[in-house]
Amino acid sequence: MLDTLIAGLLRGNVYALGAVGISLVFGVMNVVNFAQFSFFGLGAMLSWFFVVKLGLPFWLALLLVLAICGAIGLLINATVVRPLAKYLPLAAMLSTYAISLILDNASQVAFTAQFRVFPEVLPTSNLHIGNMRFGTSDVVMLGTTAAVMVVMTVFLKYGKVGRAIRATAQDQEAALQMGIPVGQVQHVSFVIASALGGLAGVFIALYVGVANPSSGLDVGLTSFVAATLGGLGSLVGAVIGGFVLGILEAFGIHFFGDTAREIIVFVILIVVLIVRPGGLFGKVPLISTEPLTGTFLGKGRPLRIPRWVWPLAFAVLGIVVPVFGNDYLVTTGTQVLIYAIIAAGFTVTAGQAGVLALGQAGPIAIGAYASALLTLYLHVPFWVALPLAGLAAAVVASILASPIWGVKGHYVSIATLGLGIAIVAVIQLVLPQGLYNIPVPDWFGTPLNTPQAYYWIDFGVLVITLIVMWRLRTSHLGKVISSVGSDEVAALSSGVRGRDYKALAFAVSGFFAGIGGSLLAHQYTYIDPTIFTMLMSLLVVTIVILGGVGLPYGAVVGSIVLIGAMELLRFTPELRIIVYGLVLILVVRFRPGGILVRNS
Repeated sequence: MLDTLIAGLLRGNVYALGAVGISLVFGVMNVVNFAQFSFFGLGAMLSWFFVVKLGLPFWLALLLVLAICGAIGLLINATVVRPLAKYLPLAAMLSTYAISLILDNASQVAFTAQFRVFPEVLPTSNLHIGNMRFGTSDVVMLGTTAAVMVVMTVFLKYGKVGRAIRATAQDQEAALQMGIPVGQVQHVSFVIASALGGLAGVFIALYVGVANPSSGLDVGLTSFVAATLGGLGSLVGAVIGGFVLGILEAFGIHFFGDTAREIIVFVILIVVLIVRPGGLFGKVPLISTEPLTGTFLGKGRPLRIPRWVWPLAFAVLGIVVPVFGNDYLVTTGTQVLIYAIIAAGFTVTAGQAGVLALGQAGPIAIGAYASALLTLYLHVPFWVALPLAGLAAAVVASILASPIWGVKGHYVSIATLGLGIAIVAVIQLVLPQGLYNIPVPDWFGTPLNTPQAYYWIDFGVLVITLIVMWRLRTSHLGKVISSVGSDEVAALSSGVRGRDYKALAFAVSGFFAGIGGSLLAHQYTYIDPTIFTMLMSLLVVTIVILGGVGLPYGAVVGSIVLIGAMELLRFTPELRIIVYGLVLILVVRFRPGGILVRNS
């Protein structure tokens, strides 16, 4: 058991470093920084390059990693994050996600995506306590983290800039009135956070023995959970959360196996957010509306769409594309339509109820697996399995999410992110190999397995989805849900129970996510848990934001741009993702309400 404890401390050491950076940026700028995840992978690859390719001493490589990551962090904050964070927290958060994609894929272009063996710069098993062996590398990692934390504590308590950081984190407006240069403070915070992310990346590579440009996602997500566990904005909480999570994760893996790791991590997250919404050491959010989405509501009016556009769009998408397009275009079109269905359903949660749920991959996976299992083992026809898959996703997701609607502020988004990842992890634990030979749709015994047949099925479902969403938005129920998103306090004072209507909106979104998952399963004819990632969830969110957060038909435009247009760069996947990230940054910078919304 002692070796498990040591393993937990070593992993917790990495999580603590990453969590401090995440909490620091959140406390000073009120921004959830997804770009922090990429500095884990970047730090690992830079240190590998300096030591293996350039032959530099490890300590010099470590200093170079800190300097480069800090400089990149400063550039990111000055050019992208800070200009948006002052006005639109959601836009700033989405921009950090875009930057994360750019950094990861630029690193893959520079270093290639393959795993590299990290050099044994320090002995790994030259020490022992009883029968347990460990190395100088382990002692150095723990000692370095302890030294960093001591320096950070002294800096924040006694340093002039450190005190300015604390003041800005407590009350940014009051800090400005006292003459504190908040802009410079935010720059310094971003530099420190980015450098700590690079340092954590070096340590995780040293610990596991390999480095990879995209290796930061898993560690970054867990560090994010650690920061939330301790309380976003609390540096002490981040450190304690990192070590607590590392130890619990190590013992969980010891007793239940590695496949249960994500379940353990995100169940801990959700439980803590329900019991202690602000984390162990953070402040319980006092705001009662979702700040991430609320910044977009009311920021502009939808563009007026002439009536003649609707029949023209119907003719182009429903007839011209499938009849005159080649198989490649039509196949791409099926992906566009499926994501448009999922995103159109999500507008009721993000656009009307004002909740930015980040875990849509969970309901999509439920729908895909429910439909596949029904048709494979119970021989239910596809046309029956399709709505049942949506219903299963709505019911299961709603039941699992029911405790989190009392959570406030950014934490509700984080809780839904954890829920989505936990759902996929449970599926992976139960069905690790995935499902194959999923039956294709048929019509009275005739298989509908051509690209054109898939396209028309998806197009028909999309038309029905848009009609349902339009009817919902114009109904009394839809207006009540919108009142919750616009001003939850005012809605509550009018007798509207915001928690119940948020849950209902999430169920509606889950239903259409399940429908989309069913369509994906039967058109792929195979599914496995690796399809339903965090990136899928964020792609759905981005599609909604791009078209207009409250516009179901905007989801179609967003899907055409982000799924269809990006196919032009399919021949170079890394460049494709980099361009996608740049497009996202430009959109949230210059069209924050979406392509189909006038800027206010």
